[in-house]
Amino acid sequence: MRRRRLVHVMKIQNLFSNISPSLPAEVFDTLLQGRTVRLERIVSNGQASPPDFWYQQPEHEWVVLLSGSAGLRFAGEGDTVVLRPGDYLHIPAGTRHRVEWTTTQQPTVWLALHYQD
Repeated sequence: MRRRRLVHVMKIQNLFSNISPSLPAEVFDTLLQGRTVRLERIVSNGQASPPDFWYQQPEHEWVVLLSGSAGLRFAGEGDTVVLRPGDYLHIPAGTRHRVEWTTTQQPTVWLALHYQD
């Protein structure tokens, strides 16, 4: 007798849904999580890192900008890196970085993949 394999169909969701046009703070939504990986959707609208605050995470981060625009600064680097839709970059674990600005013209939507080796 042949066994049937059950396939579970998940509800389709959209990365651009449920975004408020005015955000008092950045929104972080975990989309997927495992033992060594976490995928987040981050929505910003004019937010930036607080003065003198630097992210320095124990895991690597790969980030892609889907909409809007943002400026990132890395410790020891002089220039702000400007990200526009479609731009992505890898931030090695332990790298000090901060968000200098995000646009207020439209929501800035990011996907951030945090992972360990």
